[in-house]
Amino acid sequence: MTTHTKHLIAIVDDDVSVRSALQGVLRSVGWDAQVYASAAEFLASGQATETDCLITDVHMPDTSGLELQARLITDGIRLPTIFITAYGNPRIRQQAMQAGAVEVLAKPFTDDQLLATVRSALAS
Repeated sequence: MTTHTKHLIAIVDDDVSVRSALQGVLRSVGWDAQVYASAAEFLASGQATETDCLITDVHMPDTSGLELQARLITDGIRLPTIFITAYGNPRIRQQAMQAGAVEVLAKPFTDDQLLATVRSALAS
């Protein structure tokens, strides 16, 4: 299925293979997916206000995905945010969801799960 509306989706993850895989899946349906190796790189890009959806890893060196979400909210930028994590921690999930996350996807997840979650985020 092809998506006709161009949406900018930011992927923030310190793992290059995860960034590349997610970018490929999102681009396969017509979305513009930009990748960033860290929260600092994303914030410095100036793209936060142009981004339609943020996908970020929970656990990253320096600034976690939860800290990135909090920083964006503090800056007045509310992005539909999807967290991905290899650690299924209920406390982290609760914290992310209370701060307005769309979903917390536990690795491994399928391409279909990712795409359905992004579609939901873009519809919100």
